[in-house]
Amino acid sequence: MQQYDVLIMGSGLAGLTLALKVADSKKVCLVSKRAINDSASNWAQGGIAAVLADDDSIEAHIQDTLISGAGLCDAEVTRQVVEHGRETIEWLIREGVPFTREDDDSGYHLTREGGHSHRRIIHAADATGHAVQMTLAEKVRNHANITLLEEHIAVDLITSRKAGIEGGECLGAYVLDNASGKVLTLGAQHTVLATGGTGKVYLYTTNPDVSTGDGLAMAWRAGCRAANMEFIQFHPTCLYHPQAKSFLISEALRGEGGLLKLPDGTRFMPAHDARAELAPRDIVARAIDYEMKKHGYDCVYLDISHQPADFILSHFPTIYRRCLEFGIDITKESIPVVPAAHYSCGGILTDHVGGTDIPGLYAIGEVACTGLHGANRLASNSLLECLVFGQAAALDILAQAPKPLVQLPDWDESRVTDADEEIIITHNWNELRRFMWNYVGIVRTNKRLLRAMNRIHLLRDEVHEFYSNFRISNDLIELRNLLQVAELIVQSAMKRHESRGLHYSKDYPELAADAVPTILTPSNYYSLLDQHHGHHD
Repeated sequence: MQQYDVLIMGSGLAGLTLALKVADSKKVCLVSKRAINDSASNWAQGGIAAVLADDDSIEAHIQDTLISGAGLCDAEVTRQVVEHGRETIEWLIREGVPFTREDDDSGYHLTREGGHSHRRIIHAADATGHAVQMTLAEKVRNHANITLLEEHIAVDLITSRKAGIEGGECLGAYVLDNASGKVLTLGAQHTVLATGGTGKVYLYTTNPDVSTGDGLAMAWRAGCRAANMEFIQFHPTCLYHPQAKSFLISEALRGEGGLLKLPDGTRFMPAHDARAELAPRDIVARAIDYEMKKHGYDCVYLDISHQPADFILSHFPTIYRRCLEFGIDITKESIPVVPAAHYSCGGILTDHVGGTDIPGLYAIGEVACTGLHGANRLASNSLLECLVFGQAAALDILAQAPKPLVQLPDWDESRVTDADEEIIITHNWNELRRFMWNYVGIVRTNKRLLRAMNRIHLLRDEVHEFYSNFRISNDLIELRNLLQVAELIVQSAMKRHESRGLHYSKDYPELAADAVPTILTPSNYYSLLDQHHGHHD
């Protein structure tokens, strides 16, 4: 058993921020499922929203966030995040993040995205996440107090219930070393889930392959509540090309004049919304979905070729290069795009410092539901949330007195065997992602949701049996977690009898009078399921 002060699962912006903020006085272990830079943060293009310009204000940013969130944002949390915007950006600048400056070097260049009333997105060209990730990851690698475990995947949290002791707190986690196939027992005073989102539950997603909802599923199994899981943000514009797996065409492209068109060159957004291409993401994604379904198109087109070529090259170098690899010159032709699952606004229910229902367990970043995003996240508020809650959780951890050490039970593999065939995993994974896309996508109906739930239960029973009898693998852990996440998304969607924000139901097209969050509580059913795992418990 290895013992740490702080155990962090996930190496995106939230996890890296927290690690660096506590590491000078705490012994930290950072677990990354793949390499440290395999995170959604690393892929984020647009930037970070913060009030930095003289003509902008805290109140305006709060207002924009509340409007986007469609009545479900937590006003106090929203203020907390927005008010800490500038200081977290200044911290990143001190850490050495190379944000793009104005041409005359008078300050930093700020861009504008859908739903924002001002230019307030600070960015590093069109690869902001990458610049931030690289800068912080380098510091984490070189910090004497941080142990970095790459190519390790968390299997389950260790609670005092599991360890057979009094109290209901989190004491660490079991983590699979993908290279050796051994399960490590990691004890910790404080355990932090910074595992990111759930995009891989869908067929089309802008998320990296690691986004399989692991933290959310583990927290749910351990007894944490989940909130607002029905609000999945579908990014309106993902590059549509057979070889282009999950490449996002940033919203900033529309912010700088990009137009959406049908294959014949007709614009369609003005017919759907007065704000046209700059309407919030959910409206744009639904409009594209509507046009594609109505005409039977595989994709629509995003055109910025009317802008000068040097403007396009200086503002969107990454997008330009990536499209060119597929034979698309965006200075001369339009880009084929489809909507894709992008961001989960819901997650593990947390308080204003990232604390969960279980003492000793925190959740920060996309895995958490802090109340900031409500029913629809405002563009570029996600990296901001990672920074602010990374810092808030760090301060909370630093303020606590050490707890006595507990000896934790090792992972028991005595009654399991090697799997005879892995095909069940691949098959179930593909089936899950396809029916989630078809039945629990941008537009939902009661019938579709019911179909999805029936299939989830069938697959869950198969995977449960597999998990109980065979040695675990990275793919099996991910599939088990994805099925759990899919169930939470469908359950939440079934409970919402209205259309609000990102949740659009044909059966309930109206907005309800009161905005109420959807909160799911784990029942005894789950803890019984967990106990009957026997072999692995």
